[in-house]
Amino acid sequence: MVHPKVWGQHKNEIVATLDGPTNQVRIRQHFTYINQSDKGLSTLYFNDWNHAYSNKNTALAKRFAEEFNRGLHLAKDRERGKTTIRTIVDNNYTGLDWKRNGNSDIIAVTLNEVLKPGESIQLFFTYTIRLPEAKFTGYGHTDNGGYFLKDWYFTPAVYDGDWNLYNNINLDDLYTDVTDTRINFTFPENLFLASNYRTSNISAFPGGQNTQLIGDKRKNCDIILTMDDRFTKHITDYITITTDIESNKYEEIAQGISINKIAQFLYENLGNYPHGNLLVSEFDYARSPLYGISQLPSFIRPYEEQFQFEMKFLKTAIRNYLKESLYLNPRKERWVNDAIGFYLMIKYVDEHYPNQKLAGKLSKIWGVKNFHFAQMDFNEQYTLFSMLSARKNIDQALTTSNDSLIKFNQKIANGYKSGLGMSYLSAYLGEKKIDSTVLDFYKNYKQKQQVTAADFRETIEKYAHKEVDWFFDTYVATDKKIDFKIKKVKKTEDSITFVLKNKRGTNVPISVFGLGNDSVVSHYWFTDIDTTKSITIPRKGEDRLVLNYDQKIPEFNQRDNWKTLNGFFSSNKKLKFQFFKDTEDPYYNQVFYVPIVNFNLYDGVTPGLRLYNKTFLERPFQYDISPTYSFLEHTMVGKASFRYRKYHKKTGLFVSNYSFSASTSHFQENSRFSTLTPAVSFGWRPNDLLSNRRQYLLLRYRSVLRSIDENLEGQLDTDPDYGVMNARFTDVDNNILNYSSWSVDAQHSSEFTKLAFEWEYRKLFQSNRQLNLRFYAGKFLRNNTESDFFSFALDRPTDYMFDLAYLGRSEDSGLYSQQVIIAEGGFKSKLENPFANDWIATTNASTNIWRWVEAYGDLGFLKNKGDDARFVYDSGVRLNLVTDYFELYFPIYSNRGWEIAQDDYGQRIRFIVTISPRTLIGLFTRKWL
Repeated sequence: MVHPKVWGQHKNEIVATLDGPTNQVRIRQHFTYINQSDKGLSTLYFNDWNHAYSNKNTALAKRFAEEFNRGLHLAKDRERGKTTIRTIVDNNYTGLDWKRNGNSDIIAVTLNEVLKPGESIQLFFTYTIRLPEAKFTGYGHTDNGGYFLKDWYFTPAVYDGDWNLYNNINLDDLYTDVTDTRINFTFPENLFLASNYRTSNISAFPGGQNTQLIGDKRKNCDIILTMDDRFTKHITDYITITTDIESNKYEEIAQGISINKIAQFLYENLGNYPHGNLLVSEFDYARSPLYGISQLPSFIRPYEEQFQFEMKFLKTAIRNYLKESLYLNPRKERWVNDAIGFYLMIKYVDEHYPNQKLAGKLSKIWGVKNFHFAQMDFNEQYTLFSMLSARKNIDQALTTSNDSLIKFNQKIANGYKSGLGMSYLSAYLGEKKIDSTVLDFYKNYKQKQQVTAADFRETIEKYAHKEVDWFFDTYVATDKKIDFKIKKVKKTEDSITFVLKNKRGTNVPISVFGLGNDSVVSHYWFTDIDTTKSITIPRKGEDRLVLNYDQKIPEFNQRDNWKTLNGFFSSNKKLKFQFFKDTEDPYYNQVFYVPIVNFNLYDGVTPGLRLYNKTFLERPFQYDISPTYSFLEHTMVGKASFRYRKYHKKTGLFVSNYSFSASTSHFQENSRFSTLTPAVSFGWRPNDLLSNRRQYLLLRYRSVLRSIDENLEGQLDTDPDYGVMNARFTDVDNNILNYSSWSVDAQHSSEFTKLAFEWEYRKLFQSNRQLNLRFYAGKFLRNNTESDFFSFALDRPTDYMFDLAYLGRSEDSGLYSQQVIIAEGGFKSKLENPFANDWIATTNASTNIWRWVEAYGDLGFLKNKGDDARFVYDSGVRLNLVTDYFELYFPIYSNRGWEIAQDDYGQRIRFIVTISPRTLIGLFTRKWL
């Protein structure tokens, strides 16, 4: 039955019972849906985000896989969440057809008749949700018997002419219509409840408790159930706050004073909170913490307890304050809430902690205080973290949909850039203009059904006395970089003339400060600079001109932002040697140094010093020089590299690298090799920045120079010096569920020309069984060599290009000879005559038996000139402890028979080990980029 036109609020009445032993919630939901559009609706859509945990093929499971998280894929059914729908009927108790699209967490309900504009219909849902374990996303049931319920019941999807249907992919951005909701909630007797909704008195009965949860013009009800009564209520003059955020080292009374201070700040900068209670929980903070130095273990955190507590509380309070009252589309226009929220965080620090350093108390410690990082103000972190993304060419426009942001941008960079943008506007227009904008926008649009970024723009334009199209059309809507430079400074007694150059062509306002004796004596804003502009200002005692001195503008490169007025020689930056990596200091040419230790069998432990110019922010030109001393050879060894990187577009051809590297080490006792390698490479990226697929083309020429100990004369079966021209194309899709890569490698030298193809594939099946496949084929097009030094190898390539990280590259017996690097043939058993000077084709396969225990097998053919092709094979057990980083291989059967029965079996066991810190770091950072 369809009710007559009522134009009003959806109404939602729920009776829910949480069963502790089964972690299930039985729900009866009476929903009154009002068609608030101007079109008739025959199908209504509801969000059922709890069902996102139900299997391995949901959007949530796929998102986890993109981030190298196998948790949901490997989970047992009892650990998953799931929704079981019993009935969906209208108020005539007529059953309604409904369906899911595949494994979707969105339900389509087909009405028996069209719901006309302004009319309403009553729907009755009966269903049971099984809550997931909280280990996946923090939502569900916890190990200690608690619960965090969020996005747990059916909510109406938003219809604004089109249905906004968004899957749960762990982004906390449910987009649902506003409803008046009443929940009758029953839960186990031993739990304590906190909620963002208004809660009536909790009544206890044998075996359980019951309460009424009320939310008017709200989106969704969050419920936190804990084993201990950890939440406290703070009733301030401005708002009532329920929180469990605390600090053991910060007194309770002081915490209350800080909370009151933050409540007053929110009231003064946003206005009245429209709901009876603001929930500020550790759960919410854990979902969106203060990143960076604040994530250090508590015993080494550098901040005073009061500051640390207030920043933690402030970030969570602002986020919930805005989310619970400004109903923008959080997937498409989250940048507006970010802009307001992070702007207020910047403002709070400016007002209450103007001298706070990013490194906190560490900035006063000897050995640390000389770092530029230690001298940075706390609010400079917003520029630093947003530039981390921009310098790597992975930054994305603020208008990018939340589900299309790479994880680093979604979690950190885009939010910081949004807040910086408001701070930028505040500096340009004046703080009062932006503060009035925020107050006006919040007052007029809080709790409105559908608010858009266009409403926010109109509000800013209302208060702005200058043109601000650049902010929305360039800063917000694009990923264009901002970069200016001062050129050609001339001075007279009463004026200064200089040229401002826009290096990127991004036409936005730029600030110029005049400094005299390190104090600001003048400050100007300049606009409409497309390329260059000559500017004259009055002279007021300046000895330096500095662009963006107050760091309000997220400028791409600040190393050329200043010019001295004291002559050419004084403008040269001083050289600064500094221990360990630091942030960029625009006033110095920084050279970093750090002690290093390397190891190989012939040089032994090789300590040395690494000199480099790489800061926390990536820069186009980088050098890395690492001289080390070989204690075994009593001589210097090491390596050096120089690289210039040029980023192009975000997709397609996105990067070019031009490099020159050199290295020298020993490959046998008193036998040295040196390499010189000029190279150029190009990288391609698909249109979807979330994709892990990359393509690379490498062109290089490697010159190898060798000298051998006179006692080993005759052991070199090739010329000691040679050069190889190498071209390699690689296509890799790095995914934890379906990894695939292939490459074509061509090599040419005076003695040979060869071509090789390699393909690798890993798949994690629904049954949690993993299959690893690899195929390698190589063919000499020309081979004039007399030895196997350049031949294809089954199990241990000679590595004449010196690419592979052998610990003992010349060993044919002993522990070091048992190191295996999966290259060329990829065999693990040491077979007789393992080289091929004509062609080779092999296949390597493995599959898991139990957890990280796998069975492997290799087979293939290899052919030498003048001989028939030989068939080779081996098999065994692989302990895949950390793929590609630490693995053990135990041969069982091969062409040599039952290897496990041989007397020297211990010498046949092979291992993979990675000891390079730089390589290991990639294991942990891949999910962010």
